[in-house]
Order: sequence, then C-alpha cells, then structure tokens
Amino acid sequence: MKRGFYFLLMLVWLPSAAMAQSVDWQRFVVPESGAVVDIPTAVFSKEAGKPESGYGRLFETSDGRAKLTVQSIPNVAGDSPAVFLAKKNPPPNIVYKKITPRFFAVSSFRNDNIWYNRCNFSSRLVNCVLISYPASEKRQWDAIVTRISNTLSSR
Repeated sequence: MKRGFYFLLMLVWLPSAAMAQSVDWQRFVVPESGAVVDIPTAVFSKEAGKPESGYGRLFETSDGRAKLTVQSIPNVAGDSPAVFLAKKNPPPNIVYKKITPRFFAVSSFRNDNIWYNRCNFSSRLVNCVLISYPASEKRQWDAIVTRISNTLSSR
C-alpha cells in the first residue's frame, strides 16, 4: 500500500520531463498503414478496442482517466491539413492550433479534460494521435504528450 502511495506522490511532484523519461516507452505500429508512434505502455496499459473509423488502436490508463487513440484514416479526397481539420468541425474554443502543409495539431478543454489531436499527412493516409487527460494533471502530462506527438510518423 505504501509503495502505491509513494508512486502517486512521485507522479504529482516529479517534473513532467523526468516522468516521461522514467516511463517504459514502446513503439506501436498500425499494421495496415505503417504508422508508428512511441507509447508509454505502463501509462496506457489497457487496450480499449479499435477507433470508430480507419485503422489503429485505442488505449487507456488502468483507471480510465486518460485515453490515447492511434489512428490512420484514408485521405480519399487528398485534403490538405487545413481542409481536413475544417471538415472535422472542430470546436470554436481551440486553445492551441498549428497547421502546416504536412500536419496539424490542435488542443483544447472539454469538461475537466484536455484533449490534444495531431495528424500527419502522407499522400494517401492521415496518421493521427488523440490524447485526452485530466486538466488538473497538465504539468505531469506535458512531456508524455510531446513525446507521443513528436514520434508519430510513417514507415
């Protein structure tokens, strides 16, 4: 029991960069698309099925408070990141938005959670990560979200 308490205490006080480095990272590959991303398997320890569309996998923390979707969606219309994002009808209260010719990243709040979505564009696929986690734990999640986002790529 004490061990679990001290682990939780470390999560609260440990700087986010150190937390991200101390976590066991494993490369996840979407077999159908070749999309790859580093995932902290001790954090997202529970597989939660497949995404609603496209290829990929859903993951959750053991308590279900945070969720990660790794997804590849066919880009049949050949949309640019800006057009693709606009077609998704994002909420008007987006706090962070970056759009380039090769990807978009957006983030905002929904209820008591922060959601973050990054999608990289290849000629025929859009490879995405969507992460949702408690807003009260933002600092602890910053480095984890950054690493997941930065490692998203195609083979």
